[in-house]
Amino acid sequence: MNDPEADGLLRKLAASWPVEAWRDVTVLVAISGGADSVALTRGLHALRGTGPGTLVLAHYNHRQRGNESDADERFVAELAAQLDCLLVAARADSEVAQSEDSLRRARYAFLTQAASESGARYVATAHTADDQVETVLFNILRGTGLSGLAGIPRCRELNEAATLIRPLLGVGRSDILAYLGQLGQAYREDISNASLAYTRNRIRHELLPLLETNYNPLVREALLRLAKVARSVDESGRSEARQQLSDNCRPRAQAVEIQTNLLRHDDEAAAKEILREAWRRQDWPLADMTSQRWDELLAFARQPPPSRGTQAAPRMFPGGIRAELSVEILRLATQAEDKFE
Repeated sequence: MNDPEADGLLRKLAASWPVEAWRDVTVLVAISGGADSVALTRGLHALRGTGPGTLVLAHYNHRQRGNESDADERFVAELAAQLDCLLVAARADSEVAQSEDSLRRARYAFLTQAASESGARYVATAHTADDQVETVLFNILRGTGLSGLAGIPRCRELNEAATLIRPLLGVGRSDILAYLGQLGQAYREDISNASLAYTRNRIRHELLPLLETNYNPLVREALLRLAKVARSVDESGRSEARQQLSDNCRPRAQAVEIQTNLLRHDDEAAAKEILREAWRRQDWPLADMTSQRWDELLAFARQPPPSRGTQAAPRMFPGGIRAELSVEILRLATQAEDKFE
């Protein structure tokens, strides 16, 4: 007898990302070997059927867990062979421990390159509703603006040819495990996910259960609704910010120059969104740019302009980003020696 929750995953996946939109093209599926990415892989493989498109599996071995990481890589290779899918794999150069942000950037750099080399139109990752809930709560705790409340976006441009998409954002853990159970599909367990040394794990294993038990048994649904509303408002603000930047900024290889008159109007939220959009366009790390740091950057840009021919003392921001201010221009650059012309 079919499990309704197991069937639910395929229904939700098909509703989130109709097969007609991707069946005829190449889709690169990011797969770690964990339950979520294995369920995404099996789900897309089942929905695609005999369509002319191609599923390419992409696995990046961060080499952070020794033999366990290598076993993940072997597991993914076996699954790719079982499904008759091409596998693109790469390994980190070193086993030296890295920060979460460094790991993320390395992973997405690999996915971007793999998408280009395989001619992928889409890159699918397995972020789920549970990831969305944890991300929104994490952002609230660290201090966030509207973008943080919006959580993980469903899709974004990865490069000029490929779009990153997260079709499982509406799917919960119970659907994932029920689907894999129905298939009899094994998956890899990352024991570090149980470690309370990481903030996200403490949110998952301690804070969320506490909130559900003592405050609101439907707190997950409440956070997902909050993210949906914030996303709608945030997308409107981003659209306006993108237009403002297109008309009033000068992008360079490792810098961006923004006319300060864009940042001096009364709407602080709009001004900060322009700064965030500039940050995103340069693909600079956002993780350490807390609400306080955005306030500091906006205050720096809004200070009385220096005399013509002079500059305000520069400020450094997370990611090694240097902010410089002239009479009419805020310049953000990745290299300290990269000065105003």
